[in-house]
Amino acid sequence: MIEEIRIRDLGVIDEAVLPLHRGLTVLTGETGAGKTMVVTALGLLLGGRGDSGLVRTGAGRTVVEGVIDLPAGHPALERAEEAGADTADGLVLVRSVTADGRSRAHVGGRAAPVGVLADLAEHLVAVHGQADQWRLRRADEHREVLDAYGGPELGGALEAYREVHTELLGVEAELEGLRAAAAERAREADTLRVGLERIEAVDPRPGEDEELRAESGRLGHAEELRAAAGGAHEVLSGGSDDGADGPGVVEALAAASSRIAAASANDVALAALGTRVDELRYLAADVAADLGSYLADAEVDPARLDRVEQRRAALGELTRLYGPTVDDVLDWAKESAARVTELEGTGDRIGELEERAGALGTRREQAAATLAGHRRTAAEALGARITDELAHLAMGAATVTVAVEDTGRFGADGRDAVEVRLASGPGTTPRSVTKAASGGELSRVMLAIEVATADAVTSVPTFVFDEVDAGVGGRAAVDVGARLAALARHAQVVVVTHLAQVAAHADRHLVVEKSDDGHVTRSMVHAVEGEDRVAELARMLGGSGTRAALDHARDLLGRARA
Repeated sequence: MIEEIRIRDLGVIDEAVLPLHRGLTVLTGETGAGKTMVVTALGLLLGGRGDSGLVRTGAGRTVVEGVIDLPAGHPALERAEEAGADTADGLVLVRSVTADGRSRAHVGGRAAPVGVLADLAEHLVAVHGQADQWRLRRADEHREVLDAYGGPELGGALEAYREVHTELLGVEAELEGLRAAAAERAREADTLRVGLERIEAVDPRPGEDEELRAESGRLGHAEELRAAAGGAHEVLSGGSDDGADGPGVVEALAAASSRIAAASANDVALAALGTRVDELRYLAADVAADLGSYLADAEVDPARLDRVEQRRAALGELTRLYGPTVDDVLDWAKESAARVTELEGTGDRIGELEERAGALGTRREQAAATLAGHRRTAAEALGARITDELAHLAMGAATVTVAVEDTGRFGADGRDAVEVRLASGPGTTPRSVTKAASGGELSRVMLAIEVATADAVTSVPTFVFDEVDAGVGGRAAVDVGARLAALARHAQVVVVTHLAQVAAHADRHLVVEKSDDGHVTRSMVHAVEGEDRVAELARMLGGSGTRAALDHARDLLGRARA
């Protein structure tokens, strides 16, 4: 609830503190004393338009401060904390407007955009006056009131609808994405298939490019390699191609070994050297044999060289397109084959999603129909309940209906358009309640709605009514007061009134008084109790100070308490 409002330099109000009650608080006072300024102050505090004309004459700025007590987890507290507010000791809101029209806001001790105050207002206060209706000003709010009034059954149907609607939206979004990318995926798959077919036609082996490079080097230098190997073989084995025989390295080493062997029996060191010579002779003989084999195999084959170069060219085309080496090309082919399989499976996925979307669409249709049925049942009961309340508020000829119409469009909360409509009398066409009621009727209609839904709809903790009793009197005024008191059992209610029959029902009575010292006019606010309250009620009855008026005031208080 709002615990306290402090106002400084707003209109005729110099400085005032309004301690508000948990139940019903009324503000009364002479015409022009500034009662409506309290509602204006609350509007500023909750994000209303700031106007330099509101600043008291001679003052530099007007400042409104509110202290609000809310339970942990309340949406307004969460929104304030998002804005950086300190809410440890309650929620404190401050709004100031300077004489040159600049406006500032503070939430929980932190500067904040004025828009944050407007966000908080939706969770804190519903203001009903002739000038502005903060309740049911949007079509969605009509639906929210009906859904809350409908109770657990309607709430369960709404939740069931939201679940299937959300799931269907997800499936449709995935389908849209797949369909939009279908052409691009087809192009990608075709490109990959071309590459795979090209690689398959060449059929490379791992490491084949390196093997062919080495073979190409050998074949391209065959004559040079044969000459080198033949020369080395001659040196080791002896003899030459021109027929001139001469000792080779192997023969020379054999002669050296023979000479050492003849004398090595007399010297261990020479025998060891002879062993080493023998090792060289054996190694030279092995190398000579290998060179001979190399010469026998190293035939010049131009046809083979052509085939190797052609193969290398084919592999080079692949490595130019798909990787620096044949191994990289093979890796690309493996990954691309997997990608093609994935892309080809997209069509299957689209088919699965289309089937699923169809089933979800049917379920959503059924859920929407069930939800609409619950809403129509609740709408009939709510319309009758509000109409009954209006009969006690001097609007007995008026009827309220809650229209639930199928828009044919699915939204997050169904496909129903909900509107609370008022017919002011027999034969009149029902219209939206915020348009059909005029002047003082509008606040009474809103009071009837709030009282009718008080048990179920607890969206805001505080209700403010300005001139709710305009155009009524007598017994109807007593009924208005009783209905306000009934609403105050469920929420904090603040009422600006000029009727004693309404004020008599208050839990706290605040009076706005104006004073004039000949130079400056100012207003102040104070609470009245006991005989002071009786005197104020008597003044409101038009008989200040008379015994009859005082007795009448006491009678009103007694009846209200009863």
